[in-house]
Amino acid sequence: MPASRTELPRWQFDLTWSLFEYHLAELEPGDFLWEPAKLCWTVHQDDDGAWRPDWADSEPDPVPVPTIAWLTWHIGWWWSVALDHANRRTPRGREDITWPGGDSAVEWLRGLRDEWLAVLDGLTDADLDVPSAYPWGEEAGLTFAHTVVWVNSELMKNVSEIGQLRLIRVSAA
Repeated sequence: MPASRTELPRWQFDLTWSLFEYHLAELEPGDFLWEPAKLCWTVHQDDDGAWRPDWADSEPDPVPVPTIAWLTWHIGWWWSVALDHANRRTPRGREDITWPGGDSAVEWLRGLRDEWLAVLDGLTDADLDVPSAYPWGEEAGLTFAHTVVWVNSELMKNVSEIGQLRLIRVSAA
């Protein structure tokens, strides 16, 4: 029997998350801020103790290699905003999302997963057909189904980046 329109993205998300858990369970405190290259994006504590990411409004050339800290912030940022849209809350700006630090990053991401599962588990076919501007803008004419599969795809990409960085760090030690 074929999966429904709401079951298939949930299945894909669960598959991606299971791959992420493999790496999350192995992350060590030193992994987060390890800089794998000279040209690197990471996070820095400001004077108030908040962790802020390196950022450029237009993509630099060459693109900096991100740290695991930066990648976990990045996931937390786009996923928090996706959840704002899904739950019809005012979307937060990029500057409003700070990295919680290495001791809390995994817990933060698992919390976002739980929130996202509540969204996915409540979806109907009609919900998938609702117009959605995130993350492309209203002019794209896309639906919430597009947002759901984008979340899965973006998470899959970021999971593979974190996994690769972790494996390189472990093998270089």
